[in-house]
Parts: sequence; structure tokens; C-alpha cells
Amino acid sequence: MNAAEPAQDTYESENLTFLRHGEKSICLIGTAHVSRQSAEEVEEAIQKYRPDTVAVELCASRYESIRSPDRWQNMDILQVIREKKAFLLLSNLMLAAFQKRIADRMDIRPGEEMLRAIEGAEKTGAAIHLADREVRITLARIWGKMGFFAKSKLIFQLLGSGFEADTIQEEEIERLKNKDAMASLMEEMAGAHPVLQQVLIDERDQYLAEKIRTAPGKNIVAVVGAGHVPGILDYWEKAIDTAPLETTPPPGKTGKILKWLLPAIIILIFAAGFFFGGKDTGIEMLVFWVIANGVFAGIGAAVSMAHPLTILTAVVAAPLTSLNPMVAAGWVAGLTEVFLRKPCVADMQNLNKDITNLRGFWKNKATRILLVVVFTNLGSSVGTFVALPLMIRLLG
Repeated sequence: MNAAEPAQDTYESENLTFLRHGEKSICLIGTAHVSRQSAEEVEEAIQKYRPDTVAVELCASRYESIRSPDRWQNMDILQVIREKKAFLLLSNLMLAAFQKRIADRMDIRPGEEMLRAIEGAEKTGAAIHLADREVRITLARIWGKMGFFAKSKLIFQLLGSGFEADTIQEEEIERLKNKDAMASLMEEMAGAHPVLQQVLIDERDQYLAEKIRTAPGKNIVAVVGAGHVPGILDYWEKAIDTAPLETTPPPGKTGKILKWLLPAIIILIFAAGFFFGGKDTGIEMLVFWVIANGVFAGIGAAVSMAHPLTILTAVVAAPLTSLNPMVAAGWVAGLTEVFLRKPCVADMQNLNKDITNLRGFWKNKATRILLVVVFTNLGSSVGTFVALPLMIRLLG
């Protein structure tokens, strides 16, 4: 029978849930990722139950990164820009920064409970089972389902979260392990970004449930974030095919169409201006377009504290790149910034420290380049939507 069956003598902590799957016994531990108490509970559970396998909420790349915290030193910023992953990496760094700042205040390493789980498995001879979906797939699925402005909104919210980290107390973090409080938190997040709820929580709940159920051994300790525990229990007795959850969906047809349709519409508006309004109207439209795109893209680059030549590049490039679906002003500005202020070895070595405060994101050359890409693209998009109604009004 596949069911949750609490053992007779195992109620030391409300954060432990005991499950059965066939002949397997699973001790599921819900943790807060920056909680000292969680780390201690994980260590004690492994010592007490001496499992055959310790399943952890990690994928292969996160497992490597948690064992090698200086991984950022190997980042190729040029490749990030070329692969159009600046938004993605900046979001990832901000999330890591938020967690690290709280962990530093609690005097604990980020992901300490996962490290304790890995170390406990090694000490007791238990196998380590990576139960989470590859983080790159998760982020790619989120990014593929979010529009540009949704991504921008998320970036600003993550930037704002940097201020909130300083106000969170250890008692509040421990309360996050309460299932009702975590459910409320997920509902609030879903209201702002439904895609995050679906991909980051619901899909991974399914994935974790299946991977924990199928972990090798008969006696298993599984360590997951407390927010995943209710979902894992919901999916525990359901058959789950993980293959569809491990694929990156292709870009939607609507996005592809709009990518080409918007520039085509803008060009048609220009043509209509010259044809119906004459030379003066057409030129006035061009002036509106160039000024709006250039100024707002330049503001975006300036906000990122880009090099003056990078700001000038953004101003010049934006009116042209906005009409080319294959190139973005932020990429041009970002590559210019790399050429003018290439990150040095010290920037990569200090990245893990610099991201712990907002000023560090602008100070470090690597993260500043990411900010240049993101804010220049955002400024150019704002400029497009400012210019369009002005141009259409001239036609009237």
C-alpha cells in the first residue's frame, strides 16, 4: 500500500513525515533552507534511522555548486549574452543573494541542511540520491512561459527583496516550516506570477514525489524544502510520468508571430506616414521613434552605471534593434560594456560576496554587465510603446 504511515516512536519533530511505498519506508523531512534547526534535524534523523539512501532536493548541477561555492568564477559572461541568458542568470544570482544574506544573518551556510544530509550519508555509508529536476530545465520552462514585462517585473521584485532580507528574523524563518504558512506564501506568489507556481512548485512537487518513491533502498531519508511537503503528499499515490517534466517546451507560436509582427507594423506605420501625411509627417515619426527608443534605452544603460560609451551605444542601437527581431539593444550594449570593462579575475572571485548587497550588483563588473543588458532592453521596450501612440496620432 502507498500511504503515509507514521511510525510508533518517531514524533520528535513536527517537520518529519513518515511514508510507505511498497516495502520502502521513507522519512520525509521538511526544512527551511537557511535554518539552523533544520540542519540539526537532518543530521539527527540520518544518525538515528541509518538509511540505505538519503534523497536530497538537489539536481546534479546544484549538487556540484553546493559542494563548490566558488563556481561563479568559471562564468563566461560573453557566452551568457550570446545565448540570451542575461535575464535568467541575473534572476538566479538575485535569488542566491537573498538566500545567502539571510543565511549570513543566521550564521549558517546557505543550503546547510543539504550539506548536512550529504555529509551524513557519507558518514553512514548511505547512497546519495538526487531527487530534484535539473535547475536549468526548471528555469528554462519558467522563462519560456513568461513575457518580457513579466520577466522585468520579477527582476524588480527580486531587487526589492534585497531590502527585505535585513528585516527577517530567525523565528520568522522557522515559522516558514509551518505547512499552513507556506501554503499561504505559495498562494500569494501564484497571484503575482502563476507561472512560478506551476513550474517552480507544482511540477517539482510531482517530480520530487516520483524520484523519492523510486529511490534505491528500503529505508530512505528524504530532505526537501517545507513548501514541497504538502504537494509531495498530494502526489504520493499518483502515477507520475517525469519525462514531460524534463523537456523544455519550444517557444509558443504567438510569441514567434509577435516577434516579427510588431516590427512589421511599425514599418507599415512609417510607410503610411510618408504616403498619407507626406515627407514632413514621415520625418516627424522617425524623430519620435529615434528619440523615444534612444532616450529610454540610454536611461536604462545609465541606471546600470554603464560606461559612457556603452550608454551612447544603447542610444544609437535601440532605434535600429527595435525593428530587428534577431537583435536587442541590451545585447549590443552588454557586449560593448564587456569590451570596455571586461571583468577581471578579482570580479569573478568576489562575485559570491558582492551579490550579498545591492551595491555589489552595480560594483562588480560581471553583474553590472547583466544589469546593462536587462535595463537597456527594458528601456528600449518602454521607448517603443511610448513612440507608437505618438506616431499613430500623427496619422490622424
